[in-house]
Amino acid sequence: MRVFILFALAALASTTSAFAAAPDVTQLPTGLALPFAGLLASIAIFPLIAARFWHAHYGKVASVWALVSLVFLGLVVGPGPMSELVFHTLALEYVPFIVMLFALFTAAGGIVVQGDLRGTPLTNTGLLALGTALASVIGTTGAAMILIRPILRANANRPTNAHVVIFFIFLVANIGGALSPLGDPPLFLGFLRGVDFFWPLQALWRPTLLASVCLLVLFFALDAYLSRGPAMPETPLQQTEAVSVRGLINLALILVAIIAIVMSGIWKPQVAWVVLGTKLELQNLVREAVLLLVGLSSLALTPAGLRARNGFTWEPILEVAKIFAAIFVCIVPVIVMLNTGAQGPFAPLLALVQQADGSPWNAAYFWMTGLLSSVLDNAPTYLVFFELAGGDQARLMGSLAHTLAAISMGAVFMGAGTYIGNAPNFMVYAIARQAGVRMPGFFGYMLWSGGILGPLFGLITYIFLRN
Repeated sequence: MRVFILFALAALASTTSAFAAAPDVTQLPTGLALPFAGLLASIAIFPLIAARFWHAHYGKVASVWALVSLVFLGLVVGPGPMSELVFHTLALEYVPFIVMLFALFTAAGGIVVQGDLRGTPLTNTGLLALGTALASVIGTTGAAMILIRPILRANANRPTNAHVVIFFIFLVANIGGALSPLGDPPLFLGFLRGVDFFWPLQALWRPTLLASVCLLVLFFALDAYLSRGPAMPETPLQQTEAVSVRGLINLALILVAIIAIVMSGIWKPQVAWVVLGTKLELQNLVREAVLLLVGLSSLALTPAGLRARNGFTWEPILEVAKIFAAIFVCIVPVIVMLNTGAQGPFAPLLALVQQADGSPWNAAYFWMTGLLSSVLDNAPTYLVFFELAGGDQARLMGSLAHTLAAISMGAVFMGAGTYIGNAPNFMVYAIARQAGVRMPGFFGYMLWSGGILGPLFGLITYIFLRN
């Protein structure tokens, strides 16, 4: 760990000569982006090469990068401006983000689907379609955690069932979350930046429907082909336990959460308090309070036995909370530099997503956002390209709507490219392996995703993203 800390410090020490040359927060040395890059590289690489170390120390690793970012940002702009920049990001983006996840994760974790279904192609396709629809309502994590165990039990007696989990990741853990800010973290960050709550539904329903239908039809055909072999003997449990849903009070709580989020974008009482240069508006504070109450009410009203039956643990939300706290700290100087546009240090990146006349190249936004989302976390990737496209939510919902759609689809859809592209992916993979499913490894899964999703995303590019 000491070696890692020294490496993190050394990565920025080489830029100290440029620190004094930055006269204000709009002119930062490029080296201040290194903690953000180092953190994302850690998230992508450590689970592959040092899984035990990462599981035990991911919070410490993230904290090191965040501390390095804070120290050197403070040296550049001074402790006062640094505190204001970081507080602004944490108060207006991180806290609402994690509170929303807490509410939906807790409430969804109290909904238990009991009993066993027979894993026929029609049943499996129906469950995938249900999960795809639910993902935009209760989030990809919530929908995945509710349905993964029932679909595993339904297919437990089949010798070939890994493909069911793979398509589950494609649809339920990713693409299904594209139609609302509740569905996937990148879209909620867009909502916090001023994108209308219903904008994803209006702008993305056609490509989402196309992707979902194509994948469901392909899955049905593949599952029908693979189900022709002999099945393993059924267990007595599979023969006798009827299907039922418990913990339905949580559906009402999720509805309350949805109303609170929608109302925060509609109700504008013009009441606010300024703290460290950041305006804290009443409607947003009320939203956070209601979402906290939703999570706490779910804990109070849901019998503990139901959560145990659902395999509920706090580890996923704790991991997200720790890692994203560091991400939001480390991304502060990156956002500042991106806001300088063509005059800033990221001008070469901007050139890659622009056409010769200076207009945005939407297909490039889609593929660059998506490919990076596949190997990094899709939420910070979305933020980077959101800012690269100008960061003005009014223009991005207006004249640049196709650009915002490309960024949104890239972040949400291509999060399915690897096991680490979106938080639910690896959770589903781990649960499936624990249940005895012979899941492909990291690169084996990429063969599936590349072979199936690659042509599909090419079709989406051709139909929807031609400038």
